[in-house]
Amino acid sequence: MIELTEEESGLCKKISEAALELGMPARVIGGYVRDKLLGRANKDLDIVCVGDGIKLAERVASKFASRPKVNFFKNFGTAQIRIISEDGYPYEVEFVGARRESYHPESRKPDVAPAGFEEDMMRRDFTINTLALDLTGDNFGQLIDVLGGVADLNEGIIRTPLPPDQTFIDDPLRMMRAIRFASQLQFKIHHDTWHSIKRTAGRIKIISQERIIDEINKIVLSPRPSVGFKLLFDCGLLHIIFPQMSALAGTEYIDGKGHKDNFYHTLEVLDNVSGKSDNLWLRWAAILHDIAKPVTKRFEPGNGWTFHGHEVVGGRMVPKIFAQLKLPQNENMRFVRKMVELHLRPISLTKENITDSAIRRLLVDAGDDIESLMQLCKADITTKNRQKMQQYLANFEWVEQRLKEVEASDHLRNWQPPITGQIIMEEFGLSPSREVGHIKTAVREAILDGVIPNQYEEAFRFMLKVAEEMGIKHPNPPSGNS
Repeated sequence: MIELTEEESGLCKKISEAALELGMPARVIGGYVRDKLLGRANKDLDIVCVGDGIKLAERVASKFASRPKVNFFKNFGTAQIRIISEDGYPYEVEFVGARRESYHPESRKPDVAPAGFEEDMMRRDFTINTLALDLTGDNFGQLIDVLGGVADLNEGIIRTPLPPDQTFIDDPLRMMRAIRFASQLQFKIHHDTWHSIKRTAGRIKIISQERIIDEINKIVLSPRPSVGFKLLFDCGLLHIIFPQMSALAGTEYIDGKGHKDNFYHTLEVLDNVSGKSDNLWLRWAAILHDIAKPVTKRFEPGNGWTFHGHEVVGGRMVPKIFAQLKLPQNENMRFVRKMVELHLRPISLTKENITDSAIRRLLVDAGDDIESLMQLCKADITTKNRQKMQQYLANFEWVEQRLKEVEASDHLRNWQPPITGQIIMEEFGLSPSREVGHIKTAVREAILDGVIPNQYEEAFRFMLKVAEEMGIKHPNPPSGNS
């Protein structure tokens, strides 16, 4: 028996009643059952029945006073309903009839035919996802395990029910899912399953990028994403689905001087960020912060290896990588690009005689993302030298304190200069021109350098002074304070 909450039991009993009325034996199968045994929260239920899954979904929906909408997909024989629990949390319940599938070599669209529970169970990806909860009559609530799923769950093993080559050739996305589960659950991939992934990795090319990035994001959001990315690299999948990241791997030596392996450094930074933040996009910033190092790498005799400008080049690469991976081209992408472009700035402030001007510029450029930037920069410290680590962290604390002090006095976060181009054009009767840009920039730089305070009146007077030095006359010179 699997112990269900009162709410879960009530939902499952309604499904059981509907299945009995229609003469369709039904089971809960897969991730929900697996996660109940692992003690993980999961409110997505997959129901498999011997019969028409869409009819079962409609009958189940009719048993709720709220009459939830049935979303169905006739081509796939599946249906879905959303049921809101008493505490307001939605259960997503998907229904499908038991089936067998056969695949053509160059397609992942199967020929589907109705089948019994056993055949349906064999077509699933991993033994830990074949575990089922019986919803039939006297067997209600009984755990069904015919393929050793419980044993693999207890041992932390991911293996396929069928010979793994057949499983992965049928649906190559299952290779990504195996690695995703290994990363999420901290499980080991069975050696036969692992060697099959290495053999069949190239078949991932027939899978849509949208489905691949969904699995990648689940790996990124796992407790230790480095587990998943290392597996992706070791089996060859990463070289196909994300070659820019795999290009970070390796070291090179000239004249006895080498550089660190930027792939493994990136994984350390990613894990460091993941230990502090669940923000998917900050984790992507960790992945991409050094992405341009392979293309900017140079060896300078006497100095060793350099990666000059990798933050700038990396920033330019972010939109292209987002487009390639089918990640959203929106404010999340712009956030990641900003993090990549700025990730060296706080570090540079710890190495020089810091000025208020440098602090102001960082506050202006980072805006509300300054805390995220500092999180990324701290995560970027991966030295194994304890003394150096303590010194770096102390330096960062000092920079953070200075940021707070300057922000408190100057209020520059998300700052826009008080003198805009529109004001300059109206005051001097100018059209958009190089002169307008020069005056605007001069006012901005004067405020950031601390020459004048961040106040409109002071900025206005400074504008007049700059214009006069440029030989631009104000048509109505103001008298006194403006």
